[in-house]
Amino acid sequence: QVQLVESGGGLVQAGGSVRLSCAASGLTFRLAAMGWFRQTPGTEREFVAGISRIGSNTDYADSVKGRFAISRDNANSAVYLQMNSLKPEDTAVYYCAAKSTISGRIYYNSYDYWGHGTQVTVSS
Repeated sequence: QVQLVESGGGLVQAGGSVRLSCAASGLTFRLAAMGWFRQTPGTEREFVAGISRIGSNTDYADSVKGRFAISRDNANSAVYLQMNSLKPEDTAVYYCAAKSTISGRIYYNSYDYWGHGTQVTVSS
């Protein structure tokens, strides 16, 4: 059974930083592209960042480029999202997602597995 467990969310002031972690189990992590998504009430879940299965490729939503960084540790089956210069509009539930693949590409949708999410609230 695949499990993705996010941690690291919380309340932070605007301009601050937060690091989210996602621990994966039940899948061959090195054969999974990973992504971070976020969602606010009444909106669709949106792509935030993606990383290829060996970490050689990354991409970001325009709204977070230059402020967020995705990374992964295949030895420990974990993916991270470093979030800097946070803004109130970054407030959302952040979800980790995994896509089983042998490709070295990044995925922007059609993920196979999802975590339950972690709340990040940025106060102004």
